[in-house]
Amino acid sequence: MSAPELPFFVYGTLRPGEVNHDLFLRGRTLREEPARLPGALLYDGPGYPYAVEAPDGTGATVAGELVTARPEAYARLLAELDRLEEYAPGDPRNLYERVECEVLRGGGPASEGPVRAWTYLAAPVVAARLRTRGKLIEGGDWLTRR
Repeated sequence: MSAPELPFFVYGTLRPGEVNHDLFLRGRTLREEPARLPGALLYDGPGYPYAVEAPDGTGATVAGELVTARPEAYARLLAELDRLEEYAPGDPRNLYERVECEVLRGGGPASEGPVRAWTYLAAPVVAARLRTRGKLIEGGDWLTRR
């Protein structure tokens, strides 16, 4: 069974102006718009971030972009993003898990409503380590971490 062709919620190096945006997304998207992932925390990683479900599931938000791929580029882009994020279905060595999440369009409180999107969240073993020893990015926005 193939994965549904959902948009992607990106929150780190795939955002506009970041290192992987031009390498993977330029010319392959129909739309890129501000969005938020509610119920998640953002942790600093070795040059890239990890989104982790918030323990209470509320209050925290991760900022990013909702990226809609061009239909003709979708399958190849999905495979390339899975490789970039070191994700393989069912592999216990995954750094990330590709998860279908509900994200909110718009960057602020007056969002345009929920959208289902693929999001790469920290794999369970990575998430557990981050929750105990990780460096939280206050405000949940990778672009303001410095």
